[in-house]
Amino acid sequence: MGAIIRGGLSAATLTALTAAAAGCAGPVAVPVPQPAPAESTHRLCAALQDELPSSVLDQVRRPTEPESALTAAWGNPPITLRCGVATPPALTPTSLLATINDIDWLPEQRSAGYVFTTVHREVNVEVAVPDAFAPETDVLVDLQPAIDATIPLTATE
Repeated sequence: MGAIIRGGLSAATLTALTAAAAGCAGPVAVPVPQPAPAESTHRLCAALQDELPSSVLDQVRRPTEPESALTAAWGNPPITLRCGVATPPALTPTSLLATINDIDWLPEQRSAGYVFTTVHREVNVEVAVPDAFAPETDVLVDLQPAIDATIPLTATE
């Protein structure tokens, strides 16, 4: 039988309530980039995965489903990251880019936020930010050190 805490709540119930109050949630469905990235991309994405922060905008990291070195998520609603994505069709020579802490991003507005994809990097990194975290570019500041440390600029830069 579990321990009873003052007020008649068991330790298990108190733990569940604490987790719910903290905003803990289960895994986030984040599609793995298709087609499957090359081995060299996997290596860079695995290195990025090791450097990603445990929190972004004070949102705690969450597991992804399926579990992959190519994906990450934080918070609820989830901020998601996919490494090794294809170059977005919206990227053209005349696209307006957002440069945040020396990283170029292609911003694409969606119905409930923005998707940002790195530009001029050996591997594309895509970050989807719900409008609950406006201004959405603030997330990119938290991710910049990990991206700079692991995803090199393209050779032509």
